Amino acid sequence: MTGRILIAGFQHETNTFAPSKAHYSNFERGEGFPQMARGVDVLAMRDINLPIGGFILEAEKLAYELIPVIWAGASPSSHVTEDAFERISEEILAAARRERFDAVYLDLHGAMVAEHVDDGEGTLLKRLRDAVGPHVPIIASLDLHANMTELMFANSDALVAFRTYPHVDMAATGAKAAGLLSWLLDNRRELKRVSKRLPFLIPINSMCTLLEPALGVYEQLEVLENAEILSLSFAPGFPAADFPECGPVVWGYGRDEAAVERAVQQLYQKIVDEESRWKVEFLSPDDSVIEAMRLAASADRPVVIADTQDNPGAGGDSNTMGMLRALLKQGATQAAIGLIFDPAAAQMAHRAGIGASLVMELGGQSMTPGDAPLAGRFEVIFLSDGCCQFDGPMMNGMRVDVGPAACLKIEGVLVGVSSGKTQMLDRNLYRMVGIEPEKMKILVNKSSVHFRADFQAMAHAVLVAKAPGPMIADPADLPWKNLAPGLRTSPLGQSFDKPA
Repeated sequence: MTGRILIAGFQHETNTFAPSKAHYSNFERGEGFPQMARGVDVLAMRDINLPIGGFILEAEKLAYELIPVIWAGASPSSHVTEDAFERISEEILAAARRERFDAVYLDLHGAMVAEHVDDGEGTLLKRLRDAVGPHVPIIASLDLHANMTELMFANSDALVAFRTYPHVDMAATGAKAAGLLSWLLDNRRELKRVSKRLPFLIPINSMCTLLEPALGVYEQLEVLENAEILSLSFAPGFPAADFPECGPVVWGYGRDEAAVERAVQQLYQKIVDEESRWKVEFLSPDDSVIEAMRLAASADRPVVIADTQDNPGAGGDSNTMGMLRALLKQGATQAAIGLIFDPAAAQMAHRAGIGASLVMELGGQSMTPGDAPLAGRFEVIFLSDGCCQFDGPMMNGMRVDVGPAACLKIEGVLVGVSSGKTQMLDRNLYRMVGIEPEKMKILVNKSSVHFRADFQAMAHAVLVAKAPGPMIADPADLPWKNLAPGLRTSPLGQSFDKPA
């Protein structure tokens, strides 16, 4: 059937332990996301691998009339400011109160924490439900790292999450949401929902769906879907948000509640039975570089090291110096690291020009214990306006602007420096600063998993290093205060007890 669909997007992954907050200006710039868009400009996102892009394309095939409101996303960080949350939410709610429509689709993340509310998405969905009433279908797509809450479930008709990490199926998830919305509009009846919460937190590195055990879980999830079970989702969660509903959840929707219950229980049991496989072993900075140099000596492709604890895609500031220090200490050559978020260094390089030699301090501004700025002499190799388009599988077609950027050289290492934060998830970010990633022996990426989408196939090997940084890789190491009592803070780890 035809229908009018109100569409909007509001995305943020919140690391409540991170050093920097997400202000309204961060959403305006978009950082690693597209810039804030309104009205018909939202429809231009149909060609980007984002959930709203997939939803728009599928909805147009279904002959729905779309009412686009706003799309806003910002790089993961600490809390979304109250100002940013309220201003963006109110644009969506004002349109919901003003327009006439048959259903609502939201492109959400699922792990947003604001200064004044722990459950950003649940709060928005509750306000939206109050605005549109009980009979207008509300559906949303979610990130695989969503922290699912009862408020989110209670105020939506269907929620569907990504099944890949790196997230190469974002548009496909939006299209799936459109299909579920079509079912709701055609059948005019509720889908039965069943959800089940897992008893332990999962490190983000072990959530990679290119590897076991996550690979097997999602393969089974797809097998279990059938005519009676319209949608199954597993969100391993974002294990750096200090509130009671942080953690992994399995859920599904279907016509037959008993069938959905069986499928959800089967997935839940598989994850619980394989709890030990979700643990991750990390290398120290020096050990990772030593091993990378050993492998690179006989390799014809780069060895990639993930600087996972300074991942700006999970709340890091992308400027810790632990891995660069390790590269220099071990005498690595034909090595590159990127991107280092240091606007002052980028500006100095642009003022000095290509070929200049600069004595300065680089990075180290995150105030992470064990990290500090790196003092040294850097040669300016390349200058850039910081603009490029992603050609890799993730966010393919998206243009990004990280502001004035540069390639600096110190000893045998090339350092990509930018004025804006973005995760190293596409090889074009290296090319943007004049570094050809395929020609390097070693690449150190400020990323945890997303880089694998564009780098794994071209890498001789991938290593994961645990240098000091704001994004603690093992959730057991975080200073939790507000988790649900009894939740294990890592696979086979200690149970959380609320401080007295």
